[in-house]
Amino acid sequence: MRLLILGTGGMARGHAGHFAAIRGVKVVACVDTRPEVVTAFAGTYNIQKTFTSLEDALDWGRFDAVANVTPDAVHHETTMKCLAAGKHVFCEKPLATDYAHAREMADAAEAKGLVNMVNLSYRNVAQLHKARALVESGKLGTIRHIEASYLQSWLTQPLWGHWDKDPQWLWRLSTAHGSNGVLGDIGIHILDFAVFAAGMAPTEVFCRLHTFPKAPGDRIGEYVLDANDSFVMSLGFENGAIGVMHASRWASGHFNDLKLRLYGEKGGLELTHRLDGTELRVCLDRNLEKAAWTEIAAKPVETNYQSFARAVKSGVTREPGFRHAAELQRVLDLAIAADRHNAAQSV
Repeated sequence: MRLLILGTGGMARGHAGHFAAIRGVKVVACVDTRPEVVTAFAGTYNIQKTFTSLEDALDWGRFDAVANVTPDAVHHETTMKCLAAGKHVFCEKPLATDYAHAREMADAAEAKGLVNMVNLSYRNVAQLHKARALVESGKLGTIRHIEASYLQSWLTQPLWGHWDKDPQWLWRLSTAHGSNGVLGDIGIHILDFAVFAAGMAPTEVFCRLHTFPKAPGDRIGEYVLDANDSFVMSLGFENGAIGVMHASRWASGHFNDLKLRLYGEKGGLELTHRLDGTELRVCLDRNLEKAAWTEIAAKPVETNYQSFARAVKSGVTREPGFRHAAELQRVLDLAIAADRHNAAQSV
């Protein structure tokens, strides 16, 4: 597979490293509107061709697939151009900033018969796949209650830099720069985390979004700091289960922590994923009487990058595809509507 990397910001470094390590994949070109940035990126990753516009890259055309690592707000426009040119697309999350655009992207990819995937990166967590297998096996019984959270603290500590000075963080706080806040940035991750493990789709959503004051006049330079910082969501699921989900960038003491709890008629599981490791625990069978929990292991799984490369080779899309990501975006759009109207929304 000959790959073009579109956008050479922070996330692109991961794409370049992961794809370059896959046998049979060659990163042949990269694109960024900033000449000095794309040149430096190409030098770091030994990429031969550089472009400062997607149009020029498509005119050249000597690649099979695109890793779209552009900012959220331009995923739709750039991906549609790549699909129109017959290129397979691996897109960063979220697929688009609203459901209508995400659905259009899924429709276009399917109509063209092109491989499409979204980099919902926590699908790379082996314990998440083990959790899904446990649910599918029936060991937990029918799922009745779900809890999920995604906690970050980059608004309260400088591990990854100073949010009030670095554009890579500031844009995430500004709707005018294409951000749907914590809901769009990491809400899609924890929603996929829960939906994938439980194997169930939401049917109803209620949500409260909140933006906290962070600077005088809620503005720093060109950035109006109006995107949501925290959300609390309640969900109904197709089998009658209910769930609660929340996320925040104000979670002091948590660098990047995902937590999932699934409770069924026969048992429960708890999955915790942090920067320092992952733990999957279950309470099953006779342990229910003692509320005793046991940690279980999980075999490694292939990464999204490896899965996409294999999909392009076979010509068959693998999950998580555009259609799945569009359905997640539909739930997020309804969460925004629920907050606006202070009423639950049916999916």
